[in-house]
Amino acid sequence: MSERSERDETPRSAGRGEPIRVLIVDDHSLIRRSLELALAAEPDIEVVGEAGDGQEAVELAERLLPDVVLMDVRMPRRDGIQATRGIKESMPSARIIMLTASDEEEDLFEAFKAGATGYLLKDVQIDEVPDAVRGVHGGQSFINPAMATKLITEFASISRKEAERPPQLPVPRLTDREMEVLRLVAKGMNNREIAKELFISENTVKNHVRNILEKLQLHSRMEAVVYAVRERLLEIT
Repeated sequence: MSERSERDETPRSAGRGEPIRVLIVDDHSLIRRSLELALAAEPDIEVVGEAGDGQEAVELAERLLPDVVLMDVRMPRRDGIQATRGIKESMPSARIIMLTASDEEEDLFEAFKAGATGYLLKDVQIDEVPDAVRGVHGGQSFINPAMATKLITEFASISRKEAERPPQLPVPRLTDREMEVLRLVAKGMNNREIAKELFISENTVKNHVRNILEKLQLHSRMEAVVYAVRERLLEIT
């Protein structure tokens, strides 16, 4: 199986007219069914499988190679965060959206630290899910402003703790513009919003994000934010 990173932000099935392959993971069959019905109505999305726990999710992902995984956090055998780590280890290109009732800062942070690229609360309108799938498949980090605020709060807490840690090995140097982009990513902005804020094109934003991920040797935007906070490239207060 060939491995691709998210560094070029180009989905595996982009540009070839192929549907977005989605794996649904939740221990409640009714939730899986409602998600399946919502996604099945979309001509550009194909549900390729369902799993009832994290262990089954990892096994199915390796076999079915989904583009996007809708992942519950609280599950038996292996929780969603552990399953996310497992899937990202074998399939770095997979986009994972956490779907959960929890809006706790710690859960949110751990999800993105594990490699998730989106975070939806289960009270979300069901018709918003297809757009979230398309968004992360297109290279965006999907998180609503309220959750972004919680994430920044957790980043700030970690940043204060990390300030007391002895310096580690030198980290790759980012340009001033790349740092501007990274700060806006940390605020939960998508490419379009960042482009508007910095008066540059969306393609330029994409190029900056790609360069950031290449330099830091990471696979997703939120991984880059976590890394930057930990290594004190970003100070969030």
